[in-house]
Amino acid sequence: MLPLERQKWIENKVLTIGKVDIEELSETLQVSAMTIRRDLSELEKEGKAIRTHGGAISPSFLIQETPYSSKESQNISEKKAIARKAVTLIPEHSTIILDSGTTTLEVAKLLVDRDDITIITNDIKIAVELLESKVKVIVTGGELQRGVGGLYGPLTQGVLKNIHVDIFFLGAHAISLKEGITSPTFEKSLIKKLMIEAAESTWLLADSQKFKKKAFSLVCEISSLEGIITDSGLEIEKRRKYEEQVPLLIAGGEEDEGRSNSR
Repeated sequence: MLPLERQKWIENKVLTIGKVDIEELSETLQVSAMTIRRDLSELEKEGKAIRTHGGAISPSFLIQETPYSSKESQNISEKKAIARKAVTLIPEHSTIILDSGTTTLEVAKLLVDRDDITIITNDIKIAVELLESKVKVIVTGGELQRGVGGLYGPLTQGVLKNIHVDIFFLGAHAISLKEGITSPTFEKSLIKKLMIEAAESTWLLADSQKFKKKAFSLVCEISSLEGIITDSGLEIEKRRKYEEQVPLLIAGGEEDEGRSNSR
């Protein structure tokens, strides 16, 4: 098989199943692993594959960054229910981090009358929401991600490396039992990792549409979370699988009182 023919074959494989493994391709096509790596590099240059450790995946296999204007009205009732559940976990006189995102924005809206807590956030929309509130607010600073509202970069990292908080409410782009919590970029996942390190406990807030999806960069494993708060749209079978790794609280519906397992 000529190189172009082989690359076309690999491209079709990536499109068909979403991902490929170097060792499996090497064995199937009877060429060296180095040859397969070169083929995958060529496909990546052409935008037809994304290299991963040990293989490659289809570009369409990943969840990409979504502009704020596109996601602010998505699953709004579910996000509000998740936020209501989340605020019940905030004790008096606590310090919390609110991650950038539309679900954490709903949390902020429920905290405007709290005068006993401190909120640190890297989201300018959350900061604006709390402008006239009783809450003590600390904005991390950093470079603004236009169209999204999140702050990132060295300034943001510097603040997060020098604080300690009680609770971090983590937002997610994609959640998978195997791949963990993932984010579209290294920069965003790094900020989330630093927030996790700064907190005594981390709760993931995510509507059910975020599950069984993957993005580019790893944030953390499921088992490292204190728990997950999601909505009642998550199927029973999926709930059971996640509950094997981490406590799960279901917001909304008949199960609004939540479900949780000990880790």
